[in-house]
Parts: sequence; structure tokens; C-alpha cells
Amino acid sequence: MSVRQVVTAEQLERTGRKDLELVRGELVPVTPAGFKHGALAGFLTIELGAYARAHACGRVLVETGFRLFTDPDTVRGPDVSYLSRERQETLPRRGGFVHGVPDLAIEVVSMEKTPEQLASKAREYITAGTPMVWVVDPEARQVTVYRGREVMVLKGGDSLDGGDVLPGFVLPVTRLFAEIE
Repeated sequence: MSVRQVVTAEQLERTGRKDLELVRGELVPVTPAGFKHGALAGFLTIELGAYARAHACGRVLVETGFRLFTDPDTVRGPDVSYLSRERQETLPRRGGFVHGVPDLAIEVVSMEKTPEQLASKAREYITAGTPMVWVVDPEARQVTVYRGREVMVLKGGDSLDGGDVLPGFVLPVTRLFAEIE
């Protein structure tokens, strides 16, 4: 019988590896993204970043590690995330993983990340305290929005909105998916 070795966020940080996440103390490999995934994540980074800069309300991050839970540690790196200025002020200043949750986590479905896996990951973010999660599915051309216990699926003529997290931010779903046509 083998004994499972629990890895901490600090140990993962010291490895410098960008191809791993940490789930309840276990290392989980992360595969590089394909074209559709990259195009959608890039577009959302630009749109959210421009909004955050224009409104001086926070910062958009790409594939940044967030330590969601401790003992055992869970470190997740959403494809795109948003941290409000207020949340940034409450987090410890450090150079490594963010010890806390994002205000918005965005995950894009890809060949190696199924909608079911990302739904589970979205619930993990919500349980950790992330106010809003978007799961973007390029094949179904839909975005599933998680806000607390509320789950909403947006398609076609619908629009993503920032709700309480990014008040005033609106992005038509058709405009998002036009990036991969």
C-alpha cells in the first residue's frame, strides 16, 4: 500500500511549473489550449481589460494561480480572471499565487476540459467564494454563468453582463463567438 504525498501550494510554486494545478493536495496536469480556446480567452481578456482600465475598477489576469482552499491546498488557474480593486486591497501582497479567490473566473471548454469537468470546477470556485464564474463552450456556442446557487445558460441573442462584479459590462454572446468564425 502506497502513501499519498500531499503537495502544498508553496511546493507547487517552487517548482515553477505552469502545466500543473493543485486539487486537494494532488497535482493535476494542464494541457496547453487550442485555437478556439485561445481566441476566446484572448478576446475576453482584451474586452474585460479595456473595461477594467476605463473604469479603474480592477485588473484582468490570465492563467494566474489562485489558492482557493488550504489543508489540503487547492490552486486553480482560470483561463481569464478579474480581481476588483477592493479585493486586491484585501489580499496579501506577494509575487506567487494569489491567496484568495477572483471576483470573476472564466474557463473555456476545450478538448482536454469537458463541460462537465468545468461545471465541477465552477462550483469549486463558487464554494471558495468567487462571486461569478463563466464557462464558455465554443462548440455549443453558449456561456454558462454561475452566481452563487444560480446557474444560467446564455446563447445566441443573449448578452453576458458583469452583474455586481463588473457593473455596466455587457457583451453580446454572438459577438464573443464571432471570434472563432
